[in-house]
Amino acid sequence: MALVATGAFAGILAGLLGVGGGIVIVPVLFFLFQSFGVSPESAMVVATATSLATIVPTSISSICSHNQKGYVDFDLLKRWAAFILIGALAGSWLVTRVDGTWLTVMFGVIATLSALNMLFRTGKSALFQQLPGKAGQTGMGASIGFFSAMVGIGGGTISVPLLTLYNYPAHKAVGTAAAIGLIISLPGALTMLALGSTPTDAPAGTFGLVNFIGFLCIVPLTVLFAPVGASLAAKLDAAKLKKVFAVVLLITGLRMLVQLSL
Repeated sequence: MALVATGAFAGILAGLLGVGGGIVIVPVLFFLFQSFGVSPESAMVVATATSLATIVPTSISSICSHNQKGYVDFDLLKRWAAFILIGALAGSWLVTRVDGTWLTVMFGVIATLSALNMLFRTGKSALFQQLPGKAGQTGMGASIGFFSAMVGIGGGTISVPLLTLYNYPAHKAVGTAAAIGLIISLPGALTMLALGSTPTDAPAGTFGLVNFIGFLCIVPLTVLFAPVGASLAAKLDAAKLKKVFAVVLLITGLRMLVQLSL
């Protein structure tokens, strides 16, 4: 029931606020698996891999929706795809080799920075007028793939604020981020499934590092409830709700970091 609720919650937030499901799913699974008796280190690697697996079908659905509106920038994807893929493969391979503690630190930092960005930079003007040159864009694509795969998010959490810093249209940034999410999540999840060694205390239904019970519970509800969130966005003040979510995300990120010091 907790896993089903996670899928519904992630779907509503994705539709309502335009945030990626991974930024919700990873911390919920991290704390949920620990309540099942899983160690924090094992909980984090399984949460990361499982989150990436759930992003595969939801990103495909999102790509179709955004593409119908012309919001997916395929020219940008052609330039970035190979570097995102290389970064994602490197990051997901590293997940199968490092201690989960490092992943928890990285997620906590990214969640905290993402929350601060939502709280203080929403609506602010771009810092740059256009994207950097080829070398700069290569670094951006590889970094998005690497860090997103390592913490189990689809890329939107990093790519959308990064693109908008360079005066890139926000609606195209969100639509293109859906495609970036697929480039990251599919190879990332497969790498963690094939190369990851299942922790001895992993929750039932875990193969490699992917928990299939979590995957099967979360995905249908995420897909089902995303349109509900989109409908609510038209009726509620999404800007205020985004601030509330940012505060919750900030507390979550800090809590993950504080847990490591206890």
